[in-house]
Amino acid sequence: MLLKFTKMHGLGNDFVVVDAVSRKVFFNKEQIEKLSDRNWGVGFDQLLVVEPPLNPDMDFRYRIYNSDGTEVEHCGNGARCFARFVLDKELTNKTIINVETRGGKIQLRVLSDGQVTVDMGEPSFIPTDLPFTVDKIAPFYTLTVGEEDVEITPVSVGNPHAVHKVDELNDDYVNDVGCALESHGRFPNNVNVGFMKVLDRSEIRLRVYERGVGETQACGTGACAAVVAGIKQGWLDPVVVAHLNGGDLQIEWQGEGTPILMTGPATKVFEGQIYI
Repeated sequence: MLLKFTKMHGLGNDFVVVDAVSRKVFFNKEQIEKLSDRNWGVGFDQLLVVEPPLNPDMDFRYRIYNSDGTEVEHCGNGARCFARFVLDKELTNKTIINVETRGGKIQLRVLSDGQVTVDMGEPSFIPTDLPFTVDKIAPFYTLTVGEEDVEITPVSVGNPHAVHKVDELNDDYVNDVGCALESHGRFPNNVNVGFMKVLDRSEIRLRVYERGVGETQACGTGACAAVVAGIKQGWLDPVVVAHLNGGDLQIEWQGEGTPILMTGPATKVFEGQIYI
């Protein structure tokens, strides 16, 4: 099959985006792994597949596959690229786009400056929503990693995250602890791990170790999870700029019962085609 694709990125978190509206396209795990290889394929963190909606009230369905071929629930940076893609490909002329994902419904708003605001829905701190195995509900939890106890705030933003507040963002610490927490036994479906340094009440520095991928340049859902965890713990104000390796995102959350709003860029790199 000759596959046409668009390479995009959101703050360096990169994607291959495929139109499965105009033409039916199906992928297996082996094909995704080959496409994601940065030496032998195209290379990407996630594959985004744009499909017709199952729900007639939605505009599109959006499927996300990690580079290891696993399908995941949500991707904030990918959602912004999705919005730019469907407009650029003239699959819609709407600037407010309603999309169904494996993690639920989201709304995308393309702004006049080209940035995209994503209504990420309401976060959940209920452990079973991640899922996360606990004996009793608590404001935060302590997990043992090697010889170290690590405090985390678990939060679901359509996909599972464990947010860990740190004083410094050390490479070895992020990689070692991120890898250990990602597959920790108390997360049955594994988890994305956010390492957050609070700069002040309106700014954080963040690195995210994503399940099935490793550390990426930026993680939109990770930024949302970190900010709402920080607000929940009383460390942050309702509007926060998250500084990630690839750039900045603005995250807004007004508290329980309100959605998270994430605003940031989406960039097309190139278009291509490849036989698979």
